[in-house]
Amino acid sequence: MIIIPAIDLKDGRCVRLAQGDFRRVTIYSDDPVGIAKKWQESGAERIHVVDLDGSLSGSPRNADVIRDIVEEVGLPIEVGGGIRDMKTISAYVGMGVNWVILGTIALKDKDFVRKACDAYRGKIILGIDVNDGKAAIHGWTERTSESAVEIAKGYEGFGLAAIVYTDIKRDGMETGVNIEATRNLAQSVDIPVIASGGVSSVGDIRTLREIEKFGVVGVIIGRALYSGAVSLTEAIILSKY
Repeated sequence: MIIIPAIDLKDGRCVRLAQGDFRRVTIYSDDPVGIAKKWQESGAERIHVVDLDGSLSGSPRNADVIRDIVEEVGLPIEVGGGIRDMKTISAYVGMGVNWVILGTIALKDKDFVRKACDAYRGKIILGIDVNDGKAAIHGWTERTSESAVEIAKGYEGFGLAAIVYTDIKRDGMETGVNIEATRNLAQSVDIPVIASGGVSSVGDIRTLREIEKFGVVGVIIGRALYSGAVSLTEAIILSKY
């Protein structure tokens, strides 16, 4: 299982939201590149980057910062937030981003996702963000009527690299990962699942290891790393042994 530290970008700064609420934002650093280098030095093998401004506007707003992270940090990068056309995917892949995460557009245009998967084989991740059991879009501001499993099943066979499954109510709250829902999703589809939202301690890593066999290949950790509740180095060691 891979441990993936998160860098959420708002106005060029490294921040964390509480339950996806843009009014409940904590600023952790004015130097996202420095944070990425810190995670690299702690043993990270991949970094998860989200353009929060882009998720609301529908197009990239922190692309320059993301480019700096790619150029200055020698780690694979996955990027989400505001990626809703082929031009944006091409720009990110062209700058060296390893995976792009499609969320809002995926729930609106399945054909677009199919074309993206065909054009960028192995580089497309589906982002499913869930609030009270139903997927949310547009920077988590709009809830749909579909469940994570219903959505994911519609993308089997597309060639997705993975699904990032986020429990919005747990995100940024350090209340523990939604193990049951994550396991249910992983067991329901033949697509690797990356857990996200709520990591509170290394105990969550131990619990996630128990469902790794069902196809849970990684976990994204955000606030718990910034608050010091979780040591990235310790989490990585636990994920491997």
